[in-house]
Amino acid sequence: MLVFATETSCDETSICLMENKSIIEHITFSQEIHKKHGGVVPELAARSHLEKIQIMTDYLFSKKKIDPNKIDVFAATCGPGLIGSLLVGSTFTKSLAISFQKPFVPINHLEGHILSTSFNNDIKFPSLILLLTGGHTQVYFMKDGKNIELLGQSVDDAIGEAFDKTAKLMGLSYPGGAEIEKEAIDGDENRFILPKPLVKEKNFNFSFSGIKTHINLLTKKNKIDNKFIKDLSASFQKNITELLIEKLERGVERLKFNKKNIKSISVVGGVSNNKYIKKKIESFFTYRNIEIYYPLKEMMIDNAAMIAWSCMKNYNNERNNLFFKAKPRLSVRSIL
Repeated sequence: MLVFATETSCDETSICLMENKSIIEHITFSQEIHKKHGGVVPELAARSHLEKIQIMTDYLFSKKKIDPNKIDVFAATCGPGLIGSLLVGSTFTKSLAISFQKPFVPINHLEGHILSTSFNNDIKFPSLILLLTGGHTQVYFMKDGKNIELLGQSVDDAIGEAFDKTAKLMGLSYPGGAEIEKEAIDGDENRFILPKPLVKEKNFNFSFSGIKTHINLLTKKNKIDNKFIKDLSASFQKNITELLIEKLERGVERLKFNKKNIKSISVVGGVSNNKYIKKKIESFFTYRNIEIYYPLKEMMIDNAAMIAWSCMKNYNNERNNLFFKAKPRLSVRSIL
């Protein structure tokens, strides 16, 4: 099966051509215009998608000498995300499906992330999925490759948002995740003791806004010089990582009590690029005989390859829905 997929849920314009389990071509354009605003501006994001997506698609077809008539299925992210951005990608992809009289499959952006590790890993079930992105921090349980259950999520800011806001408070540029990781390398991670909201609660829910508030107070009480930035970056990164691990550890033990012995954890989403977080999670859970999986690097940020793969894994005639409306708060199905 040959699938053409698009992803435009936020500020990455991405297209992918996938055949069976092979990525023929994958192009992702990350919008730089938002840096000067310190965050994503929805209208500018939608305009950029509109400017880029057709050019990128024409380039892909000409580069690979692909006849669009040979594409079997067209798929696009239809939520969750920014409504303007979602409309650009989904409408463009629907128009291609109509033009070439082929099925159109709406894909959930979060399902794309959740399934991304199964592209390059043989997943051992039961499994947990730790989803870490700019807009979501969630934990899912999968007893097999089809059934999925949301166990918990952030009650306020997402983890990526917490990184961005913390970086902004210290005067670092957007996006903040990479900036904080870079500054933290030479910092003293034990200098600042930060709060860990909800860490002892018997659930998989997270809270990050209180950490941001605490950091805001620290920036007002201290001189923001290079040492302060490096030490606070390191302390923040350590605190966030410990919070994630402690919540997962307590959750895994509770699931074990309910006879759900977790065999693997998939860490997905853009924040899974953070090398410090990866190293700490791996070292903690590997000794507990729990395997840690990651997607391909190109499938960590918002991307069309995971959308194509999600379509590939779950396509059937019932999924063909040209009239599906983009939904900014689209939730994940319990059974894929």
